Amino acid sequence: MTAFLISLAVIFVAELGDKSQLMAMTFATRFRALPVLIGITAATAIVHLASVALGAALGAALPTGPISIIAGIAFLGFALWTLRGDELDDDERDKARRATGSAILAVGGAFFLAELGDKTMLATVTLAADHGGLAGLTGVWLGSTVGMVAADALAIVAGQMLGRRLPERVIKYGAAAGFAIFGVLLLFEGITA
Repeated sequence: MTAFLISLAVIFVAELGDKSQLMAMTFATRFRALPVLIGITAATAIVHLASVALGAALGAALPTGPISIIAGIAFLGFALWTLRGDELDDDERDKARRATGSAILAVGGAFFLAELGDKTMLATVTLAADHGGLAGLTGVWLGSTVGMVAADALAIVAGQMLGRRLPERVIKYGAAAGFAIFGVLLLFEGITA
């Protein structure tokens, strides 16, 4: 349960203001909410399952203390990445608007590709490396998936109701602060282990 709650919180915060959340808003202006949410959920579940498998392999190969230190440094890096910002370029925005065929496949495919190598995928790998065992890994997978889908659901609602972005500056600083806090906690855990 701890792995689930930590993963949910970390990935939810990581997703706020992320490029894929901006994509969710864009898709929500073109398609109905349910197909967009289903596409996001399917893509996220697949990418995060692969991330958990990679993190489990790394976690089995390295001792716990160094994993926590590496994870702490990674989370501080994610905080800086978040402060730098993440925006859709014109090409990505046009692709999201022109998507044809099944909305679920269009959204799912776009999200799958957008998440490969994204900070939420890397954060999931890091969390899985830190939470071993079947229960911990399952918790990371479910928590990271639910956290991302919940954040993107907010973007869908915002995209459909408001038709404009959430206050980007507040979101960016809040997400960066969340990453920094988790990073410091992981560093402390690794140093004292």
